[in-house]
Amino acid sequence: MNRGFYTILAAQFFSALADNVLLFAAIALLQLVNAPSWHTPLLQESFIVSYIILAPFVGAFSDSLPKGRVMLISNSIKLAGCLAMLFGLDPLLAYGLVGLGAAAYSPAKYGILTEFLPPERLVFANSWMEGLTVGAIVLGAVIGGILISPNIAEEMLKWWDVPFIDTGIDTAPELAISIVAGLYILAGLFNLYIPRLPIDHIPLSNNPIFLIKEFTHCFKLLWKDPLGQVSLAVTTLFWGTGATLRLIVLAWAAVALHYDIGQAAKLTAWVAIGIAMGSILAARFIQINHAVKVLPVGISMGIAVLLMPLIHTPIIAILLLIAVGTMGGFFVVPMNALLQHRGHLLMGSGSSIAVQNFNENLCIFVMLALYALMVKLDFGIYTIILMFGILLSGIMTVLYRKHGHDQDNETY
Repeated sequence: MNRGFYTILAAQFFSALADNVLLFAAIALLQLVNAPSWHTPLLQESFIVSYIILAPFVGAFSDSLPKGRVMLISNSIKLAGCLAMLFGLDPLLAYGLVGLGAAAYSPAKYGILTEFLPPERLVFANSWMEGLTVGAIVLGAVIGGILISPNIAEEMLKWWDVPFIDTGIDTAPELAISIVAGLYILAGLFNLYIPRLPIDHIPLSNNPIFLIKEFTHCFKLLWKDPLGQVSLAVTTLFWGTGATLRLIVLAWAAVALHYDIGQAAKLTAWVAIGIAMGSILAARFIQINHAVKVLPVGISMGIAVLLMPLIHTPIIAILLLIAVGTMGGFFVVPMNALLQHRGHLLMGSGSSIAVQNFNENLCIFVMLALYALMVKLDFGIYTIILMFGILLSGIMTVLYRKHGHDQDNETY
Protein backbone atom coordinates (compact mmCIF):
# COMPACT_ATOMS: atom_id res chain seq x y z
CA MET A 1 0.00 0.00 0.00
CA ASN A 2 1.46 3.37 -1.03
CA ARG A 3 0.97 6.93 0.21
CA GLY A 4 -2.00 7.51 -2.11
CA PHE A 5 -3.99 4.77 -0.36
CA TYR A 6 -3.37 6.28 3.05
CA THR A 7 -4.30 9.75 1.75
CA ILE A 8 -7.66 8.30 0.68
CA LEU A 9 -8.09 6.81 4.16
CA ALA A 10 -7.20 10.11 5.88
CA ALA A 11 -9.69 12.05 3.76
CA GLN A 12 -12.42 9.53 4.56
CA PHE A 13 -11.56 9.46 8.27
CA PHE A 14 -11.85 13.20 8.86
CA SER A 15 -14.96 13.57 6.71
CA ALA A 16 -16.66 10.68 8.54
CA LEU A 17 -15.51 12.05 11.90
CA ALA A 18 -17.17 15.37 11.08
CA ASP A 19 -20.40 13.59 10.01
CA ASN A 20 -20.63 11.76 13.32
CA VAL A 21 -19.80 14.66 15.63
CA LEU A 22 -22.35 16.73 13.72
CA LEU A 23 -25.07 14.12 14.32
CA PHE A 24 -24.76 14.39 18.11
CA ALA A 25 -24.47 18.18 17.92
CA ALA A 26 -27.66 18.30 15.86
CA ILE A 27 -29.46 15.99 18.34
CA ALA A 28 -28.38 18.30 21.19
CA LEU A 29 -29.59 21.29 19.17
CA LEU A 30 -33.02 19.68 18.76
CA GLN A 31 -33.17 19.07 22.51
CA LEU A 32 -32.14 22.68 23.16
CA VAL A 33 -35.18 23.93 21.24
CA ASN A 34 -37.44 21.30 22.88
CA ALA A 35 -38.23 19.48 19.64
CA PRO A 36 -40.39 16.32 20.00
CA SER A 37 -38.40 13.14 20.70
CA TRP A 38 -39.45 11.58 17.39
CA HIS A 39 -37.60 14.38 15.57
CA THR A 40 -34.34 12.60 16.44
CA PRO A 41 -34.89 9.69 14.00
CA LEU A 42 -36.25 12.25 11.50
CA LEU A 43 -32.86 13.95 11.70
CA GLN A 44 -31.19 10.85 10.31
CA GLU A 45 -34.03 10.45 7.81
CA SER A 46 -33.21 13.89 6.42
CA PHE A 47 -29.57 12.84 6.08
CA ILE A 48 -30.19 9.66 4.10
CA VAL A 49 -33.07 10.76 1.85
CA SER A 50 -30.55 12.09 -0.71
CA TYR A 51 -28.99 8.62 -0.95
CA ILE A 52 -32.37 7.30 -2.09
CA ILE A 53 -33.52 10.10 -4.40
CA LEU A 54 -30.15 10.70 -6.06
CA ALA A 55 -29.10 7.06 -6.37
CA PRO A 56 -29.57 6.95 -10.17
CA PHE A 57 -27.34 9.99 -10.59
CA VAL A 58 -24.51 9.89 -8.04
CA GLY A 59 -22.97 6.73 -9.49
CA ALA A 60 -22.73 8.33 -12.93
CA PHE A 61 -21.36 11.50 -11.34
CA SER A 62 -18.72 9.45 -9.51
CA ASP A 63 -17.74 7.57 -12.66
CA SER A 64 -17.59 10.69 -14.85
CA LEU A 65 -14.81 12.48 -12.93
CA PRO A 66 -11.60 11.47 -11.13
CA LYS A 67 -12.89 10.18 -7.83
CA GLY A 68 -10.59 12.34 -5.72
CA ARG A 69 -12.21 15.39 -7.30
CA VAL A 70 -15.69 13.97 -6.62
CA MET A 71 -14.72 13.52 -2.96
CA LEU A 72 -13.54 17.14 -2.76
CA ILE A 73 -16.76 18.53 -4.28
CA SER A 74 -18.92 16.33 -2.05
CA ASN A 75 -16.99 17.28 1.08
CA SER A 76 -17.52 20.95 0.22
CA ILE A 77 -21.30 20.36 0.13
CA LYS A 78 -21.06 18.80 3.59
CA LEU A 79 -19.20 21.87 4.83
CA ALA A 80 -21.92 24.12 3.40
CA GLY A 81 -24.60 22.17 5.30
CA CYS A 82 -22.59 22.36 8.52
CA LEU A 83 -22.20 26.15 8.20
CA ALA A 84 -25.90 26.51 7.37
CA MET A 85 -26.78 24.74 10.63
CA LEU A 86 -24.36 26.99 12.54
CA PHE A 87 -25.97 30.11 11.08
CA GLY A 88 -29.48 29.12 12.08
CA LEU A 89 -31.00 26.91 9.37
CA ASP A 90 -33.38 24.29 10.79
CA PRO A 91 -31.24 21.25 11.81
CA LEU A 92 -33.40 18.87 9.78
CA LEU A 93 -32.82 20.90 6.60
CA ALA A 94 -29.14 21.61 7.26
CA TYR A 95 -28.36 17.98 8.05
CA GLY A 96 -30.22 17.05 4.89
CA LEU A 97 -27.77 19.22 2.92
CA VAL A 98 -24.89 17.39 4.61
CA GLY A 99 -26.56 14.15 3.54
CA LEU A 100 -26.61 15.41 -0.05
CA GLY A 101 -22.82 15.73 0.07
CA ALA A 102 -22.49 12.33 1.73
CA ALA A 103 -24.62 10.68 -0.97
CA ALA A 104 -22.28 11.99 -3.66
CA TYR A 105 -19.19 11.16 -1.56
CA SER A 106 -19.93 7.49 -0.93
CA PRO A 107 -19.63 5.99 -4.45
CA ALA A 108 -16.32 7.78 -4.89
CA LYS A 109 -14.72 6.74 -1.60
CA TYR A 110 -15.45 3.05 -2.20
CA GLY A 111 -15.18 3.12 -5.98
CA ILE A 112 -11.65 4.48 -5.87
CA LEU A 113 -10.56 1.33 -4.00
CA THR A 114 -11.59 -0.94 -6.88
CA GLU A 115 -9.71 1.30 -9.33
CA PHE A 116 -6.65 1.68 -7.11
CA LEU A 117 -6.21 -1.95 -5.96
CA PRO A 118 -6.39 -5.52 -7.36
CA PRO A 119 -9.32 -7.75 -6.25
CA GLU A 120 -7.19 -9.79 -3.84
CA ARG A 121 -6.45 -6.64 -1.82
CA LEU A 122 -10.07 -5.47 -1.51
CA VAL A 123 -10.90 -7.25 1.76
CA PHE A 124 -7.73 -5.80 3.29
CA ALA A 125 -8.50 -2.32 1.92
CA ASN A 126 -12.11 -2.53 3.06
CA SER A 127 -11.04 -3.56 6.53
CA TRP A 128 -8.93 -0.40 6.67
CA MET A 129 -11.71 1.74 5.23
CA GLU A 130 -14.35 0.28 7.55
CA GLY A 131 -11.97 0.25 10.50
CA LEU A 132 -11.13 3.93 10.12
CA THR A 133 -14.74 4.80 9.40
CA VAL A 134 -15.69 3.03 12.60
CA GLY A 135 -12.82 4.78 14.34
CA ALA A 136 -14.39 8.03 13.17
CA ILE A 137 -17.72 6.85 14.60
CA VAL A 138 -16.00 6.07 17.92
CA LEU A 139 -14.24 9.41 18.13
CA GLY A 140 -17.33 11.16 16.80
CA ALA A 141 -19.42 9.72 19.63
CA VAL A 142 -16.75 10.53 22.22
CA ILE A 143 -15.99 14.03 20.94
CA GLY A 144 -19.67 14.74 20.34
CA GLY A 145 -20.52 13.52 23.84
CA ILE A 146 -17.80 15.71 25.35
CA LEU A 147 -18.71 18.82 23.40
CA ILE A 148 -22.43 18.64 24.22
CA SER A 149 -21.88 17.89 27.92
CA PRO A 150 -23.01 21.09 29.73
CA ASN A 151 -20.11 21.32 32.22
CA ILE A 152 -17.37 20.75 29.65
CA ALA A 153 -19.00 22.98 27.04
CA GLU A 154 -19.35 25.80 29.57
CA GLU A 155 -15.59 25.82 30.17
CA MET A 156 -14.75 25.56 26.48
CA LEU A 157 -17.08 28.42 25.60
CA LYS A 158 -15.00 30.64 27.88
CA TRP A 159 -11.95 29.90 25.71
CA TRP A 160 -13.99 30.60 22.59
CA ASP A 161 -14.75 34.20 23.58
CA VAL A 162 -12.75 36.76 21.59
CA PRO A 163 -12.43 40.26 23.13
CA PHE A 164 -14.58 42.86 21.33
CA ILE A 165 -15.88 40.24 18.84
CA ASP A 166 -19.23 38.52 19.11
CA THR A 167 -18.73 35.10 17.50
CA GLY A 168 -22.39 34.18 18.01
CA ILE A 169 -21.30 30.83 19.48
CA ASP A 170 -23.02 30.72 22.85
CA THR A 171 -24.23 27.13 23.33
CA ALA A 172 -22.69 23.66 23.43
CA PRO A 173 -24.27 22.55 20.11
CA GLU A 174 -23.00 25.69 18.35
CA LEU A 175 -19.51 25.07 19.70
CA ALA A 176 -19.58 21.48 18.45
CA ILE A 177 -20.84 22.52 15.00
CA SER A 178 -18.09 25.10 14.61
CA ILE A 179 -15.45 22.45 15.39
CA VAL A 180 -17.08 20.12 12.86
CA ALA A 181 -16.61 22.79 10.18
CA GLY A 182 -12.87 22.69 10.86
CA LEU A 183 -12.87 18.90 10.43
CA TYR A 184 -14.54 19.19 7.03
CA ILE A 185 -11.90 21.71 5.98
CA LEU A 186 -9.15 19.30 7.08
CA ALA A 187 -10.77 16.48 5.08
CA GLY A 188 -10.89 18.77 2.05
CA LEU A 189 -7.15 19.38 2.29
CA PHE A 190 -6.48 15.64 2.15
CA ASN A 191 -8.84 15.34 -0.82
CA LEU A 192 -6.57 17.70 -2.75
CA TYR A 193 -3.73 15.16 -2.56
CA ILE A 194 -5.62 12.02 -3.59
CA PRO A 195 -3.95 10.50 -6.70
CA ARG A 196 -5.72 11.31 -9.96
CA LEU A 197 -6.67 7.99 -11.58
CA PRO A 198 -7.89 7.36 -15.14
CA ILE A 199 -11.67 7.54 -15.46
CA ASP A 200 -13.13 4.02 -15.62
CA HIS A 201 -16.58 3.06 -17.00
CA ILE A 202 -17.45 6.51 -18.37
CA PRO A 203 -21.28 6.96 -18.39
CA LEU A 204 -22.76 6.73 -21.89
CA SER A 205 -25.02 9.74 -21.31
CA ASN A 206 -25.84 12.42 -18.74
CA ASN A 207 -29.51 12.51 -19.72
CA PRO A 208 -31.61 11.99 -16.51
CA ILE A 209 -34.02 9.58 -18.23
CA PHE A 210 -31.12 7.50 -19.50
CA LEU A 211 -29.48 7.51 -16.06
CA ILE A 212 -32.69 6.32 -14.38
CA LYS A 213 -33.03 3.49 -16.93
CA GLU A 214 -29.35 2.61 -16.54
CA PHE A 215 -29.67 2.61 -12.75
CA THR A 216 -32.73 0.35 -13.00
CA HIS A 217 -30.75 -2.01 -15.23
CA CYS A 218 -27.82 -2.08 -12.76
CA PHE A 219 -30.25 -2.57 -9.86
CA LYS A 220 -31.78 -5.64 -11.51
CA LEU A 221 -28.39 -6.96 -12.65
CA LEU A 222 -26.91 -6.87 -9.15
CA TRP A 223 -29.99 -8.43 -7.52
CA LYS A 224 -30.09 -11.24 -10.12
CA ASP A 225 -26.43 -12.16 -9.62
CA PRO A 226 -26.38 -14.82 -6.82
CA LEU A 227 -23.31 -13.44 -5.03
CA GLY A 228 -24.41 -9.87 -5.68
CA GLN A 229 -27.83 -10.67 -4.24
CA VAL A 230 -26.65 -12.15 -0.95
CA SER A 231 -23.94 -9.53 -0.36
CA LEU A 232 -26.35 -6.72 -1.20
CA ALA A 233 -29.03 -8.13 1.09
CA VAL A 234 -26.60 -8.53 4.00
CA THR A 235 -24.99 -5.10 3.73
CA THR A 236 -28.43 -3.51 3.29
CA LEU A 237 -29.71 -5.15 6.45
CA PHE A 238 -26.53 -4.38 8.40
CA TRP A 239 -26.57 -0.63 7.74
CA GLY A 240 -30.32 -0.38 8.24
CA THR A 241 -30.08 -2.03 11.64
CA GLY A 242 -26.85 -0.19 12.51
CA ALA A 243 -28.36 3.25 12.04
CA THR A 244 -31.37 2.30 14.13
CA LEU A 245 -29.24 0.61 16.80
CA ARG A 246 -27.37 3.86 17.45
CA LEU A 247 -30.62 5.60 18.43
CA ILE A 248 -31.82 2.54 20.35
CA VAL A 249 -28.64 2.59 22.44
CA LEU A 250 -29.20 6.28 23.29
CA ALA A 251 -32.73 5.55 24.51
CA TRP A 252 -31.77 2.29 26.24
CA ALA A 253 -28.89 3.93 28.12
CA ALA A 254 -31.27 6.58 29.48
CA VAL A 255 -33.67 3.93 30.82
CA ALA A 256 -31.38 1.06 31.85
CA LEU A 257 -28.32 3.02 32.99
CA HIS A 258 -29.83 6.46 33.72
CA TYR A 259 -27.35 8.19 31.39
CA ASP A 260 -27.74 11.72 30.04
CA ILE A 261 -27.30 12.46 26.31
CA GLY A 262 -23.55 13.07 26.64
CA GLN A 263 -22.89 9.80 28.49
CA ALA A 264 -25.19 7.85 26.16
CA ALA A 265 -23.43 9.28 23.10
CA LYS A 266 -20.09 7.98 24.40
CA LEU A 267 -21.66 4.56 25.05
CA THR A 268 -22.45 4.15 21.34
CA ALA A 269 -18.72 4.27 20.70
CA TRP A 270 -18.30 0.77 22.16
CA VAL A 271 -20.35 -0.73 19.33
CA ALA A 272 -18.08 1.03 16.86
CA ILE A 273 -14.97 -0.25 18.68
CA GLY A 274 -16.36 -3.77 18.32
CA ILE A 275 -16.95 -3.23 14.58
CA ALA A 276 -13.32 -2.14 14.20
CA MET A 277 -12.19 -5.29 16.01
CA GLY A 278 -14.42 -7.44 13.81
CA SER A 279 -13.06 -5.72 10.70
CA ILE A 280 -9.50 -6.55 11.72
CA LEU A 281 -10.41 -10.19 12.37
CA ALA A 282 -12.18 -10.41 9.00
CA ALA A 283 -9.13 -9.05 7.19
CA ARG A 284 -6.96 -11.62 8.96
CA PHE A 285 -9.10 -14.74 8.54
CA ILE A 286 -11.63 -14.28 5.71
CA GLN A 287 -10.86 -14.39 2.00
CA ILE A 288 -13.24 -12.88 -0.55
CA ASN A 289 -14.05 -16.34 -1.96
CA HIS A 290 -15.36 -17.45 1.46
CA ALA A 291 -17.36 -14.33 2.33
CA VAL A 292 -20.78 -16.08 2.41
CA LYS A 293 -19.59 -18.40 5.18
CA VAL A 294 -19.73 -15.55 7.73
CA LEU A 295 -23.56 -15.29 7.61
CA PRO A 296 -24.11 -17.30 10.87
CA VAL A 297 -22.24 -14.54 12.71
CA GLY A 298 -25.02 -12.16 11.65
CA ILE A 299 -27.59 -14.48 13.20
CA SER A 300 -25.63 -14.44 16.46
CA MET A 301 -25.54 -10.64 16.38
CA GLY A 302 -29.35 -10.48 16.37
CA ILE A 303 -29.53 -12.93 19.29
CA ALA A 304 -27.01 -10.82 21.26
CA VAL A 305 -29.17 -7.72 20.81
CA LEU A 306 -32.03 -9.58 22.53
CA LEU A 307 -29.94 -9.64 25.74
CA MET A 308 -29.96 -5.84 26.10
CA PRO A 309 -33.16 -5.62 28.24
CA LEU A 310 -31.53 -7.92 30.82
CA ILE A 311 -28.58 -5.60 31.47
CA HIS A 312 -28.48 -2.75 33.99
CA THR A 313 -24.79 -2.34 34.83
CA PRO A 314 -22.34 -0.25 32.76
CA ILE A 315 -19.53 -2.84 32.52
CA ILE A 316 -21.81 -5.61 31.26
CA ALA A 317 -23.46 -3.15 28.87
CA ILE A 318 -20.09 -2.18 27.41
CA LEU A 319 -19.04 -5.82 26.96
CA LEU A 320 -22.30 -6.66 25.20
CA LEU A 321 -22.07 -3.67 22.87
CA ILE A 322 -18.46 -4.56 21.99
CA ALA A 323 -19.55 -8.14 21.22
CA VAL A 324 -22.43 -6.95 19.03
CA GLY A 325 -20.09 -4.63 17.14
CA THR A 326 -17.39 -7.28 16.69
CA MET A 327 -19.86 -9.70 15.15
CA GLY A 328 -21.16 -6.95 12.88
CA GLY A 329 -17.71 -5.96 11.63
CA PHE A 330 -16.68 -9.58 11.10
CA PHE A 331 -19.57 -10.38 8.78
CA VAL A 332 -20.11 -7.08 6.97
CA VAL A 333 -16.54 -6.39 5.78
CA PRO A 334 -16.18 -9.57 3.65
CA MET A 335 -19.69 -9.10 2.28
CA ASN A 336 -18.95 -5.49 1.41
CA ALA A 337 -15.75 -6.49 -0.41
CA LEU A 338 -17.62 -9.22 -2.28
CA LEU A 339 -20.33 -6.77 -3.31
CA GLN A 340 -17.79 -4.23 -4.55
CA HIS A 341 -15.96 -6.88 -6.56
CA ARG A 342 -19.11 -8.26 -8.20
CA GLY A 343 -20.40 -4.76 -8.91
CA HIS A 344 -17.12 -3.68 -10.45
CA LEU A 345 -17.16 -6.71 -12.77
CA LEU A 346 -20.82 -6.31 -13.74
CA MET A 347 -21.26 -2.56 -14.22
CA GLY A 348 -18.50 -0.30 -12.85
CA SER A 349 -17.67 0.67 -9.29
CA GLY A 350 -19.56 3.97 -9.10
CA SER A 351 -22.82 2.54 -10.46
CA SER A 352 -22.68 -0.58 -8.29
CA ILE A 353 -22.03 1.42 -5.13
CA ALA A 354 -24.88 3.77 -6.03
CA VAL A 355 -27.16 0.70 -6.17
CA GLN A 356 -25.73 -0.46 -2.85
CA ASN A 357 -26.31 2.95 -1.27
CA PHE A 358 -29.87 3.09 -2.59
CA ASN A 359 -30.74 -0.26 -1.02
CA GLU A 360 -28.91 0.39 2.24
CA ASN A 361 -30.38 3.82 2.76
CA LEU A 362 -33.87 2.78 1.75
CA CYS A 363 -33.59 0.16 4.51
CA ILE A 364 -32.28 2.81 6.93
CA PHE A 365 -35.14 5.13 5.95
CA VAL A 366 -37.79 2.45 6.51
CA MET A 367 -36.32 1.22 9.80
CA LEU A 368 -35.89 4.74 11.19
CA ALA A 369 -39.44 5.57 10.13
CA LEU A 370 -40.70 2.51 12.00
CA TYR A 371 -38.60 3.50 15.02
CA ALA A 372 -39.96 7.07 14.91
CA LEU A 373 -43.51 5.70 14.66
CA MET A 374 -43.00 3.40 17.65
CA VAL A 375 -41.55 6.27 19.70
CA LYS A 376 -44.47 8.51 18.73
CA LEU A 377 -46.88 5.72 19.77
CA ASP A 378 -45.06 5.43 23.14
CA PHE A 379 -43.69 1.91 22.64
CA GLY A 380 -41.32 0.99 25.47
CA ILE A 381 -37.63 0.80 24.56
CA TYR A 382 -37.45 -2.85 25.66
CA THR A 383 -40.29 -3.76 23.31
CA ILE A 384 -38.49 -1.98 20.48
CA ILE A 385 -35.24 -3.86 21.26
CA LEU A 386 -36.99 -7.25 21.21
CA MET A 387 -38.65 -6.52 17.86
CA PHE A 388 -35.34 -5.27 16.49
CA GLY A 389 -33.32 -8.33 17.58
CA ILE A 390 -35.90 -10.82 16.30
CA LEU A 391 -36.06 -9.04 12.94
CA LEU A 392 -32.27 -9.05 12.52
CA SER A 393 -31.66 -12.68 13.48
CA GLY A 394 -34.72 -13.87 11.54
CA ILE A 395 -33.75 -12.23 8.25
CA MET A 396 -30.13 -13.38 8.57
CA THR A 397 -31.36 -16.96 9.13
CA VAL A 398 -33.46 -16.81 5.95
CA LEU A 399 -30.50 -15.46 3.95
CA TYR A 400 -28.18 -18.18 5.24
CA ARG A 401 -30.64 -20.95 4.42
CA LYS A 402 -31.07 -19.57 0.90
CA HIS A 403 -27.50 -18.58 0.05
CA GLY A 404 -25.25 -20.53 2.43
CA HIS A 405 -23.83 -22.67 -0.39
CA ASP A 406 -23.95 -20.19 -3.28
CA GLN A 407 -20.24 -19.49 -3.18
CA ASP A 408 -19.32 -23.13 -3.68
CA ASN A 409 -20.71 -22.94 -7.23
CA GLU A 410 -19.56 -19.42 -8.23
CA THR A 411 -16.36 -18.20 -9.81
CA TYR A 412 -14.61 -14.87 -9.49
